[in-house]
Parts: sequence; structure tokens; C-alpha cells
Amino acid sequence: MAYSIMLDAGHGGAKDPGAVYEGRQEKDDNLKLVLAIGEILSDRGLDVEYTRTTDVYETPYEKAMKANNAGVDLFVSIHRNSFPVDNEVEGVVYDLSGLKYEMAQNINEQLEGVGFVNLGVKARPNLVVLKRTKMPAVLVEVGFINSDTDNQLFDDNFQDIAQAIADGILDTLESNGLIQEEKVPVYRVQVGLFRNQRYANRLLNELLEQEYPAYIDRSGPYHRVYVGEFDNLNDAVQMERRLKRAGYQTLIVQ
Repeated sequence: MAYSIMLDAGHGGAKDPGAVYEGRQEKDDNLKLVLAIGEILSDRGLDVEYTRTTDVYETPYEKAMKANNAGVDLFVSIHRNSFPVDNEVEGVVYDLSGLKYEMAQNINEQLEGVGFVNLGVKARPNLVVLKRTKMPAVLVEVGFINSDTDNQLFDDNFQDIAQAIADGILDTLESNGLIQEEKVPVYRVQVGLFRNQRYANRLLNELLEQEYPAYIDRSGPYHRVYVGEFDNLNDAVQMERRLKRAGYQTLIVQ
């Protein structure tokens, strides 16, 4: 069964726009960011649900109950703050312990890499969406909406910000064994397969003299001569064609 998460776009509806600055409303930025994060997490195999996907209002208590009733494993709420200090980000949790605390730290560190200043993680035990949820819950303040600097950073690096938050979530879940680490396929071009090491070495030296990135895999009963390691199949195909034109017998393996 897939690990499940509920993403909450803070605020919403005409009743609760959140922080407002020169016509820009926090609720809109929150929703846009949540949907982008959700797409990344869904692509990684997580079961993603949302407190809202449109501009509607629900109380924090209703959002917490929605998460509890759905029985999700994790709750993450996205906000943008309003404060006189520019270009800063913080994570908020019920208390400074457990998976939620580790995740908030990881998210903050990822966002720091995008360009935000890391304010650290703060405990806020009186916030309803943290207090009433039965699963680990994290609230992320992604910069300040009344900062032109933060808004420029948010707009210019939007996809990187979504990826940073998703990576903070995924890294925490992977390190705690709650999801499996994504395995990136590696493609290699096999040019020779030998029982005799001398023949493998001879082919290796021949390829190296032509400046191919060749090497020998001796992990099995045979000596396998490979050229390159590619995370893109098209790159492996291009190398295979080059080797074939040079007269070598080739095979792409993964």
C-alpha cells in the first residue's frame, strides 16, 4: 500500500485570503505550490490527497478532520508568511521531536539551497492543524508575501521550490525506511564477455587507447568489458552506434 500524504494549501476562499500584499493573496500562492508539490510526490508513487484544489474556505479544524478521516500517514501545510524580515523560511511543528521535526529540518535545508534564509524549526503546539491531526504534521512558511525579494524568488524559482519541498519530504521518508529510494536506471554498452581475463584486458586497453570510457566488471564468473554508464537510454544508444561503426559487437545492458 502506497505511503499517503495530505497536502494543505493554507487559507482559501473569499473569507480567508491569508496575507495580502499589493493585490497578491497568500491563498493563491499556497494552492499553486501545493499542486506542484503533489504532482512531484505522485510521480514518486505516493498517494497524495489535498485539503483543497480550488479556492474554497475550510476551518483549520475541518482540514485536520479531513486528514484524520482519510487516514493519511502524513500532513503537510504550506503557507507564506507576512513579516518585516525578508527572504526567510521556517518549519513549524507541534513539538520538536520525531519524524515531523526531522522532515521540517530537511525541508528547510532544501529551501535554503534555493536561496531562502533558514530560520529553523519552531514548535507551535496551539496550531489546530498540528494539534488536531493524528498523524505527523508539518507547516512550512515559504518566505514572506510582503517582501518583493521573496516574491521575486518565489516566482523565478517556483519549480525549484516545489522540488525542494518534495525532496525534503521524500528524503525523510526514505531515510526512515517508509518508502524505497528511487533507483535511477543505469545503461551500459557491453563490448566483450570473456572467461579469460587476458582477453578482457586486451580489449580494455584497445578501447582506452581510443579514449572510450571502458572498464571491466569482474563481479561474476565472466569478465565483462563495458563502455560508459548512462542514465539516459538515448545516450547509451548513441555510444552503441559509435562502437558498432568502429567494428565492435555491442549490447546495451541495464
